[in-house]
This record gives sequence, C-alpha cells and structure tokens, in this order.
Amino acid sequence: MSELFETLRPHLERRFALENALTLYGWDNETLAPKEAMENTAKIIGTLSAEAYRALVNDEVRSLLEALSMPKEFDALTIMEQCIVKKLSKNLKRLEKIPADEFRAFSELTAKAGSIWAKAKEDNDFSAFAPTLKEIVSYQKKFAAYTKKPEISLYDAMLDENEEGILTRELDIFFEKIKEDVIPLLKKVVAVNDTVDKEYNYQKFPIDKQKEFCRFLAEYIGFDFARGVMAESAHPFTTNLHNHDVRITNHFHENNLESAMFSVIHEGGHALYELGVDDALTLTAVGGGTSMGVHESQSRFYENVLGRSEAFWKPIYEKLQNTYPEALSDIELSQFIRGINKAEPGPVRTEADELTYPLHIIIRYEIEKMLMEDLISVDELPRVWNEKYEEYLGIAPKNDAEGVLQDVHWSGGAFGYFPSYAIGNAVAAQIYAYMHNEVNVKECLENGNLMPIREYLREHIHCFGSTKNMNELLIAMTGEPLNAEYYTKYLTEKYTKLYLE
Repeated sequence: MSELFETLRPHLERRFALENALTLYGWDNETLAPKEAMENTAKIIGTLSAEAYRALVNDEVRSLLEALSMPKEFDALTIMEQCIVKKLSKNLKRLEKIPADEFRAFSELTAKAGSIWAKAKEDNDFSAFAPTLKEIVSYQKKFAAYTKKPEISLYDAMLDENEEGILTRELDIFFEKIKEDVIPLLKKVVAVNDTVDKEYNYQKFPIDKQKEFCRFLAEYIGFDFARGVMAESAHPFTTNLHNHDVRITNHFHENNLESAMFSVIHEGGHALYELGVDDALTLTAVGGGTSMGVHESQSRFYENVLGRSEAFWKPIYEKLQNTYPEALSDIELSQFIRGINKAEPGPVRTEADELTYPLHIIIRYEIEKMLMEDLISVDELPRVWNEKYEEYLGIAPKNDAEGVLQDVHWSGGAFGYFPSYAIGNAVAAQIYAYMHNEVNVKECLENGNLMPIREYLREHIHCFGSTKNMNELLIAMTGEPLNAEYYTKYLTEKYTKLYLE
C-alpha cells in the first residue's frame, strides 16, 4: 500500500463526489427541471464546478501527484493507481492553465445554454441562440490557447480532449478514405433505393406503446433497470454516476416508429459500457469509458451492426408486429429489414442511415475547423451548414431547427466531439470483424441470446474503464490499431448485398 496514494485518496473522493453532483444536475436539467429553474440553478452549478476545480487544482494535490509520478513511488503503485495518477496529472496540467474564474463562468454559461438552445430549436430561431454560442466559442478558443501544445492548432487541442492523439492530420486522411469509398457507393444505392417501401414507418404509433416496446428493447440487449433508469429529453443521451447508476434518455415521435427504437438501442450500448466497468474501478477517476470514440463504438455496434441486422429481429419481430398490428401485420420481416436499412440522404444526423451517417459527421468536422480557424463566424453557420448539406448530401434543411440547430452538443461546449461518432463506427466495424473468431454472433442473435456478445465486449472493453486507451484496447483484441478499412468494407458489403446484388 502506498502511503502517498492514501494521502491523495480523500482529495479524489471529494472531487468525484462533486463531479457526481454536477452529473445529477445535468441529468435533471435535461429531463425534469422546470424551465424557470435554470438561471438560479446555473449559479449552483458554477459553485460546484469551482469546488470540483479546486479539489484538483491545489498545491497539496499537485505535490502529491508529482511525488507519485517519480519512478520509485510510481512503480510501487498498483496498475489501477498508476492509471489514476497518470490521468489526474494530465487533467491537472490542463486545468491549472485555465483561470478559476473563467472556468466557473464557463460552467455557468453552459449550464444555461442547453435550455436556450432547446428554446431556439423549438422556435426555429438561430438568432436567439447565436449570442450564447458566440460566448461558448470564445471560451473554448481561450481554453484551447491556454492548454494546447505549441505545435498544434486550437481545434487539434479540442480534438485531443475527446480522442487522445487523433488530430486533424489523422482525421483528414480518415475522412478522405470514407469519402472515396462511401460517396460513390451512396450514389449507386440512391439510384435504386426507391424499390424500398417503408411507408409503414410513418403511420401513427401511440407513444405509450412505443415506451413499452423501447423498455423491452433496453432489457433485451441487457440494460439492467435495477442499476439504471430511462427518461425523456429533447436529445437522447446517456450519463452515469457509477456502474450501479447509469441513466439513459429517449425521445418519441408519434409518426416515426424507428426513431425511438434505435435511439434506445444506441443509448443502451453506451449504458452497457458503463454498467460493465469493473467494480474495483467504478468509484475512481478511471471508472468510466476510455474515450468518446470507444464509447460511440459500443452504441453504434448495438444500434447498427446488431440492431439493423435480420438476425437481431428474427426472435422479436413477431412481438413488434403484435405491438402495432394495424401498421405491421402485413409487413414481412424481409421488408422491415430493408426499411430500417434504407439509405436515403436526409437533413438530420440522428435519423440518418448507416451509409449517409459519416457524411453528416464530415460536415460538422469541416464546419468546426472553419469556425475555430476564424474562416467563418457564428452568424455564418446557418448558411455554411446548408451549403455543406447541398455539397455532400444533395439536400438543404427546410429550416434551422432541422439544420444548424439540430444538435445539442455546441451548447455544452463540445467542439471536437463530433468526429468521435465516425471513429466509433470504424471501431465497431473492426470489433465486429474480429469478434466472429470467438463468438457466433449470428447464432446468438437468432437464438435471442445476446449474453455471449455482451460478455465478450465486457471482457475486452468495458471492464477496463479508462485504464487503456482506444488503440491499446484494439491491439489487445484485434492485433492492430484503428483501421478504417474495416468500416468501409463493412458498409460496402452490407449495402451491396441489400441493394446491388
């Protein structure tokens, strides 16, 4: 046992408790909090954020971490303790460069920004959100300037916070590969996609029945309602306090059957990651998912690789038909599978099919780069957004609500986050390619037994929390680091079989 680490522990417990309180406020703001609460609640969040900041950024913690990082002390630590020291040291080096008053002000700003964004989206009024977004962008640029290494850009610093080591030079190559392979395939698929009839999807589906079936889906893939809850929010998300308190949200549209079903499978994938973290890690600084890309790989694996396959639906499609007999009784499983995989350019990322989805991410990546490099202003975002959609998807959003205001992320200051979605898709495809060597995925799905799949992911990814990074996990599991070839091959094989054979 390290006496130095034991001296550090109370500081860690205090910071963890404060971060959990902030997580609870974030959950409440998005789900149940009254609209008029936010102005005062933001002040409370600012105070808690300042205390969480000081729980790490102080002379005693700095001295302890420096001492624990010395070879003799570091080598005496357990693997988990070493990972905690490395992570906290990195976080401290970043945070101590940001003035405490600015950190608090930014926390208060983003606490209020979510509700301002939601109202602007509801009213289809970007101008109502633009002043807040300008403040957020200004803060993020300042913070990146404080913390970045001299050789990288402001946007690279933001990217590095979400996926360590994956910067614009890697992403430019990654996205170019996707464009080269996906755009020509999409053109071929769109030319024949009118053969897919999915009008059934847009009939009237009572919300109460949707909620009931979505709860079934969550439990079916392994979400444990004894350790988790599900609520509603404007934008579905997953959050967690520890591996015995993991929370997901969903949204429901009466005239769109697929939306809520695949949202709950997606968020369920995120939740299973957090539920699968080892008990020894969960109340520590390394007790959550390792990165945004790896987290997204789990949600996209469940939503798309599994959830949009015929094998997944074989055991449960009759239950879905019985839930909505008027809409689905005459719809064969084969038609339903083609329907849920129909590739068709649309304006909304969260409703996009697998083939067009990465183009939505490329658009956001390119816009964020332009914004952070001062090539465009916040006021120009709606115009540039629409131009990019015309360029890549051949469509223009009808309004800002389904255009530049569709995502909640920027209201929370999450710049550099969107590329993680595409990285996650690529990681999911790579995992899938190798999982077959140990698990008969198709047989498990057709038998309605997802436990072997879930346990494989828990053993190779979930249990490690953030003690390993993305490439360490991939190399241990697949023998190689991230390789986009698996992703484009997966898309090509899937959509060729669905549409072009």
